[in-house]
Amino acid sequence: MTDTLTSSTVAPLALERRLATAIPGPRSIELQERRRQVVSDGVSSALPVFIQRAHGAILVDVDGNQFIDLGAGIGVTTIGHTDDAVVAAAAAQLADVTHTLFTITPYEEYVRVAELLAAHTPGDFAKKTVLVNSGAEAVENGVKIARKHTGRAGVAVLEHAYHGRTNLTMAMNFKAAPYATGFGPFAGDVYRAPNSYPLHDGLSGAAAAQRTIAYLEKTVGASDLACLVVEPIQGEGGFIVPADGYLPALQEWCTANGIVFIADEIQSGMARTGAWFASEHFGLVPDLVLSAKGIAGGLPLAGVTGRAEIMDASQPGGLGGTFGGNPVACAAAIAVFERIERDGMLAEASRIEAGLRSALEALQQRYPVIAEIRGIGAMIAIELLDPDTHAPRADLVAAIAAEAAQRGVLLLTAGTYGNVLRFLPSLALSDELLADAMDVLSDAFAAATA
Repeated sequence: MTDTLTSSTVAPLALERRLATAIPGPRSIELQERRRQVVSDGVSSALPVFIQRAHGAILVDVDGNQFIDLGAGIGVTTIGHTDDAVVAAAAAQLADVTHTLFTITPYEEYVRVAELLAAHTPGDFAKKTVLVNSGAEAVENGVKIARKHTGRAGVAVLEHAYHGRTNLTMAMNFKAAPYATGFGPFAGDVYRAPNSYPLHDGLSGAAAAQRTIAYLEKTVGASDLACLVVEPIQGEGGFIVPADGYLPALQEWCTANGIVFIADEIQSGMARTGAWFASEHFGLVPDLVLSAKGIAGGLPLAGVTGRAEIMDASQPGGLGGTFGGNPVACAAAIAVFERIERDGMLAEASRIEAGLRSALEALQQRYPVIAEIRGIGAMIAIELLDPDTHAPRADLVAAIAAEAAQRGVLLLTAGTYGNVLRFLPSLALSDELLADAMDVLSDAFAAATA
């Protein structure tokens, strides 16, 4: 990682937290007013500051404030904002060709991304890929491929899951507000089963899996299920890590009953957890893997990768889309894969986890409202519960995030009840920036609990 961002057109950017104005500053306030006139109120923002530049783990707003970014666009800029290799690859591709539509005239970059996904997703069997634009689109395609392959309609999902904002994925989400409220009717044949949530259910992996399977067998029947879609580590649900043995037991049941096991790795994949895909931590070899977010370094790209015989079930022309696998996004994705491999960036996730856990454990000693620290790699969360009543403390989470923002650190909230702080920093986050951010978090806790 470099200490400054240099360009022929902009001054060097020091990678440090820096406050120049109150948050939000006057220019952001002005832009916010312009936004209110022309942007739908349905498009909200966690922090109303307008970003002008970014590099590594630093965001710079239009007022000159520099924020330590612990959200990475919700896990998108995993290897850092404006990574030099990604920018160079995308710029070079822009000069060659920006669009032809792969289903009209193909290009090598799409094929290369598919080769890289085949090599890096779990399993040593023959795999194929379809590239699309977004995580929700990947989920939609994964489901329709599973339905075509099995000839069945049912889709099983888990409690606390989040899969997107399209009609089908809204039906697959656990939490209605704000993602689905008032937007129905929704797609049918979606069945939600209890998941493994060790902090709250206290079940072993085997017991939790038995509960999930029994529920699905009773309410749907295995013979009517096309697929089970799971996030190995649930994202919006609050970085819920299932009990040991839970996911392998579900996969074994799926395999025995001809159900396609789909791993939604949209947030947990692409080196986020210190493995290429979080499934590896649990010994999973999914039939289909869904990728998005961090795959292209900030450009829109997503994919469904899986067993060749399943992926080939669709008739020619049944898969694809106008912008799916755009050549510029594909060039960026190739650069992301190469950068992670060349620079050993999987280890960076473990480095960040060590720093985060140490700081959060120290906070937990001071604040018993932190009920649990959980996650893997650069995907860590803390859940806040009242220590006496065990009621969710969403109010405190919101106050801490707001206070940290005023001090120049961007934090994300999560959880079905809004009582989780999640940390999704880029792998470019230095130890110095991490320590500074944790000092700010400590101050925010003190201010919010005073």
